[in-house]
Amino acid sequence: MTFTVAIDDLTRPETRALLALHLADMHANSPPGHAFVLDLSGLMTPDITVWTAWAGDRIAAIGALKLLSATHGEIKSMRTHPDFLRQGAGAAILDTIIAAARARGVKRLSLETGTSAGFAPALALYRRRGFVNGPAFADYPDSAHNQYLHRDLDASPAPA
Repeated sequence: MTFTVAIDDLTRPETRALLALHLADMHANSPPGHAFVLDLSGLMTPDITVWTAWAGDRIAAIGALKLLSATHGEIKSMRTHPDFLRQGAGAAILDTIIAAARARGVKRLSLETGTSAGFAPALALYRRRGFVNGPAFADYPDSAHNQYLHRDLDASPAPA
């Protein structure tokens, strides 16, 4: 399936609904104090760019790039709409984030995610794109409920 990916200003009801689903799911699948998901206002800051993938007029996925420094970026709010799981929407967003980070001079991309079985599909996508487990970063705590993945962008592109 082909998706149209574009920067999103977070005003569309479809985008807000997918973000609400993401927020609720992250809190439902993470122990209290271990979900570091951003709400709508948290995503509307100058250091964050949000993209959405669309199949026609239907939202398929969302994801964001948060600049931690001039050379370090963080992937935030990756979510595929349930109607588009395993159809490439998440990959389209992730590939867009990686390309945008490179274009902005980011040398390292990192992300935080959970450790329960529900996170396995996302982890598989990240690993296919060259992300590897590593230490906590930014202000994230080390815990049995969170894991951290990193990818150096000056390395050769990972196979799709």
